[in-house]
Amino acid sequence: MKDAIELRGFMWLTDLFRERNWPNPYHFHITGKLTGEQLLAMLDIPREKVEGIFVNGRVSPVQFTLINPGDRVALLPPGTPGPYRVLLGIRST
Repeated sequence: MKDAIELRGFMWLTDLFRERNWPNPYHFHITGKLTGEQLLAMLDIPREKVEGIFVNGRVSPVQFTLINPGDRVALLPPGTPGPYRVLLGIRST
């Protein structure tokens, strides 16, 4: 699906996917490039519920994320355990 992204939710965002009857992964159609904030708005997911976004295996803070049709995307909620959050750049020390 060239006009869709493969979207996944981690941790408690999987509950949100279930509540909305979305499969995990969810193939979500987009028409062009999006920022992370635009994607969250389209999905009606509050910004404070997502700390970072993986795009094709690389993570970045929501405000620096760019998404293209065909990308594999995963939403990472705040408080996900692990020191890697600092190493990946989604949380400062």
